[in-house]
Amino acid sequence: MTIDVGSNLPEATFKTMTTDGPSDVTTEELTKGRRVVIFGVPGAFTPTCHNNHLPGFLTAYDDIKAKGIDEIAVVAVNDVFVMNAWSKSTEAGTKITFLADGSANFTRAAGLDIDASGFGMGIRSKRYAMLVEDGVVKVLNIEDAPGKAVASSADALLPNL
Repeated sequence: MTIDVGSNLPEATFKTMTTDGPSDVTTEELTKGRRVVIFGVPGAFTPTCHNNHLPGFLTAYDDIKAKGIDEIAVVAVNDVFVMNAWSKSTEAGTKITFLADGSANFTRAAGLDIDASGFGMGIRSKRYAMLVEDGVVKVLNIEDAPGKAVASSADALLPNL
């Protein structure tokens, strides 16, 4: 079952790259007492994710932060090394936290998984954007097709922050 507005984020642990190497970040650590924007993508470096979705959050970064958002994070069912390479290639790492959900534990627990085996990608994340306050989903925009980044765009989320 897919999480919805008013739901608590499921307990999960992501991997993120630090200067000391891969590190764990739990959903509780990410969101406790904080307002966080989390957006999910089917895969790092994939065309819509790389060319449309992520750049929109970079462009809107200052406007999002001005709404009292503590952190902006992107989640993908990729390993921490791929997410780190994506962060470096986009130069977004100082503004956006790249969270690897390599085994899709968070994605499945949130009901946001899709089977992209037909494209040779296996289990991936639906494309979405959400506002989470103290672990509770306040806004959730899910795309109806993985190749679109309209409902889950920064521009669509911004008025609801």
